[in-house]
Amino acid sequence: MLAIIGGSGLTQLANLEVTRRQVVRTPYGEPSGALTFGTIRKTEVIFLARHGYGHTIPPHEVNYRANIWALHSQRATDVVSVASVGGIRADLGPGTLIVPDQIIDYTWNRMSTFYSSSDHSVTHIDFTFPYCEQLRQRLLGAAAAAGEEIVSGGTYAATQGPRLETAAEINRLERDGADIVGMTGMPEAALAREIGLCYAAIAVVVNYAAGRGASAGGVKLEDINAVSQQAMARVRSLLETLVMLDGD
Repeated sequence: MLAIIGGSGLTQLANLEVTRRQVVRTPYGEPSGALTFGTIRKTEVIFLARHGYGHTIPPHEVNYRANIWALHSQRATDVVSVASVGGIRADLGPGTLIVPDQIIDYTWNRMSTFYSSSDHSVTHIDFTFPYCEQLRQRLLGAAAAAGEEIVSGGTYAATQGPRLETAAEINRLERDGADIVGMTGMPEAALAREIGLCYAAIAVVVNYAAGRGASAGGVKLEDINAVSQQAMARVRSLLETLVMLDGD
């Protein structure tokens, strides 16, 4: 079953016919909210708003372990994460959709593994390629079928938040090889890998990163909402096409 985690700008799916909502208890505390079960094109999917349905949970306080565990416990097999990001590369301006293939983690003090207690032996996972390539290709195929322009590949820099970055920090991320910057990519991707979920992301560029393009003199927060609303409508169409193709 496909699960969709919505980030900023995607706290609900307008094309989801809701059938029920379920509160899931986990060994890791409370998820961001009740899981929403419904159908898209008569195919069952699960939706969860990462920041809560009122968008009240900041990125560094999201209970990523509970969210991923809850989805897995309800028989999700594939997870598409939708995340708002800033564009570092000059060609990745507001409104661009990207399916990244790499991550650099700059976060700290986040519970980043299911194997943190003495009940488990030391456990390592291969994270050479942090996203599920099969699901990445399905997303790219859905974009092509929907006639939606999308960028394949790119490195996502996961920062701590909730503040945005300084121009100097963005310069550093660029030197490190990052193409986009967001606050929720980790540890979500690693936890999905640990628990055996096929996980990929749609990154939605809602602004140029600090010191870049129209954000050279500062990020204009008031402009982000309009860009996000338009882009998320395209994301919903892409997800609907993904579900349709998976059902064929």
